[in-house]
Amino acid sequence: MALALIDPVTELTGVGPQLAGKLERLHVRRVQDVLFHLPLRYEDRTHVTELGALLPNLSTVVIGQIDVAQVVFGRRRSLLVHISDGTGSLTIRMFYFNRAQEKSFQRGLWVKCFGEVRPGLKGYEMIHPEYRISADEPEGGLDSTLTPVYPTTEGVSQALWRKLTDQVLAGALQNVDELVAIECLPAKFQAAYEAATLQEALKALHRPQAGVDLAAMQQAGSAAHQRLIIEELLAHHFSIRRSRSLRAHEQAPAMRKDIDLENRFLANLGFTLTGAQTRVSQEVAQDLANQSPAMRLIQGDVGSGKTVIAAMAMLQAVSAGTQTVLMAPTELLAEQHFRTLSDWFGALGISIGWLASKTPAKEKRQTLEQLASGELLVAVGTHALIQESVVYQNLGLVVIDEQHRFGVEQRLALRAKTPAGKVPHQLAMTATPIPRTLAMTFYADLDVSSIDELPPGRKVVETVVIPAASRRDEVIERVRQACQQGRQVYWVCPLIDESEVLEAQAATDTAEELSKRLSGLRIGLVHGRLKSKEKELVMSHFRAGEVDLLVATTVIEVGVDVPNASLMVIENAERMGLAQLHQLRGRVGRGSEQSFCLLLYQQPLSQHAKARLKTLRETNDGFVIAEKDLEIRGAGELLGTRQTGSISFKVADLIRDQHLLPSIEGIAVAVEKTTPQNVDALIERWVGTKEDYVNA
Repeated sequence: MALALIDPVTELTGVGPQLAGKLERLHVRRVQDVLFHLPLRYEDRTHVTELGALLPNLSTVVIGQIDVAQVVFGRRRSLLVHISDGTGSLTIRMFYFNRAQEKSFQRGLWVKCFGEVRPGLKGYEMIHPEYRISADEPEGGLDSTLTPVYPTTEGVSQALWRKLTDQVLAGALQNVDELVAIECLPAKFQAAYEAATLQEALKALHRPQAGVDLAAMQQAGSAAHQRLIIEELLAHHFSIRRSRSLRAHEQAPAMRKDIDLENRFLANLGFTLTGAQTRVSQEVAQDLANQSPAMRLIQGDVGSGKTVIAAMAMLQAVSAGTQTVLMAPTELLAEQHFRTLSDWFGALGISIGWLASKTPAKEKRQTLEQLASGELLVAVGTHALIQESVVYQNLGLVVIDEQHRFGVEQRLALRAKTPAGKVPHQLAMTATPIPRTLAMTFYADLDVSSIDELPPGRKVVETVVIPAASRRDEVIERVRQACQQGRQVYWVCPLIDESEVLEAQAATDTAEELSKRLSGLRIGLVHGRLKSKEKELVMSHFRAGEVDLLVATTVIEVGVDVPNASLMVIENAERMGLAQLHQLRGRVGRGSEQSFCLLLYQQPLSQHAKARLKTLRETNDGFVIAEKDLEIRGAGELLGTRQTGSISFKVADLIRDQHLLPSIEGIAVAVEKTTPQNVDALIERWVGTKEDYVNA
């Protein structure tokens, strides 16, 4: 079937309105968007590994004959299937299974499966692998090409992505135009760029042939990757320049601050601003006093006091009679801000509205009415602040916390709610500092302020890296001692339940284990699947000192402030990114007591994991950590560039590909000179429609 690149995705077989709505979450609206929705990584299901040659942490295809299958009852009920192939053996472990599955694993049948090999109690295991059962010994791998793994959203499986991309590769690939001529590139890039046409490059990334260098594909080092990376970086460069140019002609409300109101606010704080906080607050105040819309990013380490800067900016907006909102990515973080601002502003007689998906209907209706009438000047919440039903009378300042977790469209939705002819000032905050090399290029359209000083009296958190297998008992005893001394403790697990692939201790199981081993201690559990009220109830008990030990997933990464918590244990620390570990560590060290962070890890450690843990042990400086991330990391985690709903790069990675950035300006000049008509098409291909990038 012939397809045009501008056709809506509903032209694809199997895509109806419901699926189209799910694809919309990933900004996939047209056939071209499917073609340029590129894999994050690849799995090699073409090669079969003998059971006797398996290694831990290897993801591979294996073939074996069933020796025995049995249901065992331990801490959790599981189905164990033992297979062998003459060279060795393996156990397939399943926690979720039905009677039909149990009966299908008959002795003597053959199983071909794909999964990650992990050490078990009696040899190697695969947990919930993909599998096929047959009467005769199967041959070959599961697939003839490397298997792409696409960034996705709930309700859109990897199998579905492969079906959609198969259609587009067959029906629309030939319609893709070259937009960057070879002569526009510096000589050093031309060889890689010429190695494959754009059509060949796209096919190679969606369906890599068996035998290609998997490491090069995973690290985006192939010629196919390079030509697309250059094009995408170029498109984002053009979009940022256009955004900056258009913003110069826009107007925002000029806000003069009320000195008396600010002095009353500062007097009620209970602490004195640091020099860095004073400097940054002055920079923000000057921005807001101008009619040119502010676009400022405040970056500061965990605990450096970004929230008080945001509060002073919001107070300046209130003084000018304009409305202001603070939007956070999670309810937990939004609730923390709501409580803090309510305490600070309540003393000044300023009311604050609360909007989240779980806000009770009556309270929500009242808040919406007050925002629409202008009676309410301050609101805090999550994405609920940008829903269609929310109308603002005079929105003048938008504060976004953890800005890299929000997508372009979410920020644009707030801009669209401002009075005609005006745009709001924007203030973003992040505890993930942007390395200078990136700030000078792709964040050049933002004014960046850095809070590079911690409040006085804060002690540096001492970080210790500990092997879990040999010293877990010692860590548990240390938790007991800390709680008996009146301190509180976090124990963080990366996953809620046993993962199908990752070797990670589940938070639910850990809470159960610690409850048995630490009898007498009050233990709470928080994870993302709890209802909002349940989560908040546990957190309020912890803040009040009624819970000694909080077992949690990474939902407590940001927005939790309990000064009495002085010890944090992070399970499977080797599985987490450097920025995330630093964020989690920032939950302790908020009081005057010496605090500690214990990083538990499982062997074996990759080189990157060793480097991450070493960095955490050696420094507490978020700016140093950000620069280290540039040296040791591959993709995505520092700026969230490959996460759903964040700065949306399809194949480029600002950190991995930073060596290309200095050349992009020159390439852009050449493209504008030789083929200026291609600039709009480049932006549309990689960034989205014009509405998606103007002043986002």
